[in-house]
Amino acid sequence: MKSYVFISGAAGGLGKAFAAECASRGWNLFLTDVSAGDLSILTSGLVRLYNVEIIYYPCNLTDPASRDELWKIIQQRNLRFHFLINVAGVDFEGPFIERTSAELGTIIRLNIESTVDMTSRALHFRDKTRMLRIINVSSLAGYYPMPVKAIYAASKRFLLDFSLALHHELAESGVTVTVLCPAGMPTTPSAISGIFAQGFMGRITTKNVGYVAAKTIDRALSGRMVYIPGVINRILRFLGGTVPPSLVAYFIGKRWLKIRHKYNGEILKGV
Repeated sequence: MKSYVFISGAAGGLGKAFAAECASRGWNLFLTDVSAGDLSILTSGLVRLYNVEIIYYPCNLTDPASRDELWKIIQQRNLRFHFLINVAGVDFEGPFIERTSAELGTIIRLNIESTVDMTSRALHFRDKTRMLRIINVSSLAGYYPMPVKAIYAASKRFLLDFSLALHHELAESGVTVTVLCPAGMPTTPSAISGIFAQGFMGRITTKNVGYVAAKTIDRALSGRMVYIPGVINRILRFLGGTVPPSLVAYFIGKRWLKIRHKYNGEILKGV
């Protein structure tokens, strides 16, 4: 029986990097994202480069019915997985009061609900002849209460705690869970704008997606629970842990407010 690496959010910047890294290691892939066209282009390129088997199926991970259909296809094809990489996530950056209920709900459904659901289902379709490695993509933001990114940061905190707890819970059943907590990554125009807006600090904390994907997989294979890419980011995490959360929130809020005023709010909308 063939065994696959399952990657959600595969057509995004980090998802593509994970897919390329896994394919370069000779692993067969099962990819999902909302756009069939993007998945088709990605699949064609990776198959041509690495000659691995790749199956893709589009899915709106915020929709329970769409997720049900995805797993129905997986069951029909009798697919099994030795790696699950939950990349799919979203943020609508800006003050909480300016976000619509639809935007807030989408963050919660994609970042939290779908990750939990995909993880739960994948455990029932694991390749039992191999160790199952799970990677959940959190964020350095998950360590802090963050004004202007309140729901996003809180959702990433959930993924951090969920992953750490699950790693220990499943340790004796041949499953490891690694949580990735990156800072900035140049994955989209809005992400690049956000990095640019943060100036020097944005630049020194940013890591290339290819580097992050490769190092994260290495950490997952070694059974590491948490990976924060970049020495500077690990230092910031350590220093942040020595400051009361209320002060962290205050200083982060002041910083984002300064950036927002500088760019008249546009940078936080991804313009």
